[in-house]
Amino acid sequence: MKKNPAAKVPNLKKPGKALTKVLGQAEMVKVLVEEAAQDLSSVNSVLKEGLEGGNSTPGIEKALQKSEAIEDKVQDAADKLSVVNAALRNEVLERHVLENKLEAVIEREEASRHAAVHDPLTGLPNRVLFNDRLEHGLAQAKRHGWRLAVMFIDLDDFKKINDTYGHDAGDSVLKTIASRLTRRVRDDDTVSRHGGDEFLYLLTTVKDDKDLPALAEKVLASIQAPCSINVGDATLQLSVSASVGIAIFPKDGSTADVLIQSADKAMYQAKANKGRYAFAQ
Repeated sequence: MKKNPAAKVPNLKKPGKALTKVLGQAEMVKVLVEEAAQDLSSVNSVLKEGLEGGNSTPGIEKALQKSEAIEDKVQDAADKLSVVNAALRNEVLERHVLENKLEAVIEREEASRHAAVHDPLTGLPNRVLFNDRLEHGLAQAKRHGWRLAVMFIDLDDFKKINDTYGHDAGDSVLKTIASRLTRRVRDDDTVSRHGGDEFLYLLTTVKDDKDLPALAEKVLASIQAPCSINVGDATLQLSVSASVGIAIFPKDGSTADVLIQSADKAMYQAKANKGRYAFAQ
């Protein structure tokens, strides 16, 4: 997986904010310097008027010369500050542009990572992410002596919906069912679209195997509830049933692949026996 591009420039935004602050301070200094230059100019004007009025003395003339020299230096400093501030403003603008570009890159990177591990239709985790979470769950279960379970869920005769009402209707049913399954899961559990009309449900901790039939029935009931689907100008209420196979770690397998295969076989057993759900044998 690619690294987050923000890691390459972790302090990019801080310098941008710091530059903005420095620019504000520089603008304040510029104003003060310009005010000082204006004050000196006013003082020099008064001195000049005094000299022109006949109040000339060597001390006043010398003070006036020094004051005028200082006025020139202060004005020169104000002009140079203007140049510096203009450069700072350009730097701040460039930083803002760079920050916006970085944010866009980060957003694209996050979208790319999300797309790589999620189903584009339902938004559920895909096989890659499910397997990763299952591997992590198995590692935790082995370390702490926990049990976990995998449910393999297959929609019954889903092809009829696509054939009768079209694939858009079928996609709408899948998205509705995915949303319902997502609302059922606990924070540490995962529902995944395994492919087509198949879903996987990972329960990371199972306190009592006897709780699983009731949970399977709730999952089946949520799937079978009518889905409101728009087909052309009509709104249809479509229902679909499902079959569930259940595999439990450690008795039905100690690896991700074996657990999924065991749950898959149990699902076919449930489908064959019209039993709605079945446990791996």
